[in-house]
Amino acid sequence: MPRLTLLAAATAVAFTGFANAQDLTPQELQAQLTQLTQEVNQLKQQQAANATATPSKPSAPAFEIGGRIQLDYNLFNGAYNAEHNGSSAQDIFPRRVRTFVEGELQDWDYKLLLEFAENTAEIVMARMRYSGFENGPKLQFGKLREDISLDALTSSNHIALIERSSLADTMSPYFRWGVSAYQYFPSTGLRYALGVYKNDAFGSDGKDETDDLNYALSSRVTWSQAKEPGQVLHAGLWYSARQMGGDDLSASFARGELRETNTRLINYVAGGETAAIDNLNQAGLELAFQHNGLLLQGEYAQRSLNTQDPQSVLDGERYQAYYLQASYFLTGEQRSYSKGSAVFSQPKGVTDAWELAARFSSVDASSDFQGTKAQTYTLGVSYYFNPKIKVMANYIHSSVDGAGTIALVGNEDVGDAFAARLQYVF
Repeated sequence: MPRLTLLAAATAVAFTGFANAQDLTPQELQAQLTQLTQEVNQLKQQQAANATATPSKPSAPAFEIGGRIQLDYNLFNGAYNAEHNGSSAQDIFPRRVRTFVEGELQDWDYKLLLEFAENTAEIVMARMRYSGFENGPKLQFGKLREDISLDALTSSNHIALIERSSLADTMSPYFRWGVSAYQYFPSTGLRYALGVYKNDAFGSDGKDETDDLNYALSSRVTWSQAKEPGQVLHAGLWYSARQMGGDDLSASFARGELRETNTRLINYVAGGETAAIDNLNQAGLELAFQHNGLLLQGEYAQRSLNTQDPQSVLDGERYQAYYLQASYFLTGEQRSYSKGSAVFSQPKGVTDAWELAARFSSVDASSDFQGTKAQTYTLGVSYYFNPKIKVMANYIHSSVDGAGTIALVGNEDVGDAFAARLQYVF
């Protein structure tokens, strides 16, 4: 009960009791004063109970509508435009135009996320979640984000650089249809996530030659220590086993941390042939350290192939990736950390803030006879007008190596780019 309401109630009781004080004996006045004191104490107790009570879950559906618009500009040359002899090229395009509706009803909640392009719309996420198990896991059903890679799990609204690392783009399928469970244990700082999905990623169409489903099993275990805001230690391990059903693994693993380019720099097929894959396995390690406005994070991951033809030169081939990233708020803000999801996000309520970021990443998709390896350096600056509007600018430099370099980019084995983004979240 608000303080003014409490005061009004006490005043009303007082006026009621003392209106006829002149007609009462001293003993009767003392009795009314005692009664008034008791009633005021009861009101105080009720106010304290209301303040500490756990809010009840809504009995009627509640929902929210929102979205994001990310408008990008790119200027690039060299390896990024190798198909045109490395000449300078540029583009302006909507990187993401998304809208969502989400809501909850008692122990259930849902989220539908749609992405729009010219003349098309795509379901990015369609999630139903149940959280009714006391001290138990949360269950999710639908098109879900697989728990793979700290960088891949960070919302595009909150990433410190315009594009995610090549590791994230290589290893994560992002959203897939399936079911998963996850749980966080506050007493230990441990969190686990386990999911089974339809694997229609990395070149698989989701079914094998008998039209049976190709499955993916993905899991992630993290530990975090975050005793106070801005002071976080994070460590994680993840693993993913994926059936491919004999489909060819997609030739290109990642672009090189720049969108809408003519050449994708990380390509295991360059100078050779594709491989029909029976299954592939992926695993990764995550580490992060936050001290106030400074956030350091890095990951290492590996992918191994099991081809349908055991005589293939790519059978048992292993590809590896890693990155190191640092970001720092010049104006003193600090990123938020979700223990329940084990990911970072932009500072809550951030306004009039500057952030610097830098990253070095490497993905090796080369073998003895084919494929490429790309190393990318990115420097970035972001200005947050408010929590909804952000402007970003990045400089990107990439170099390409490996047996398939000439086949992929010719003599244009180095590329430079400038990228800018205007982001509005509603």
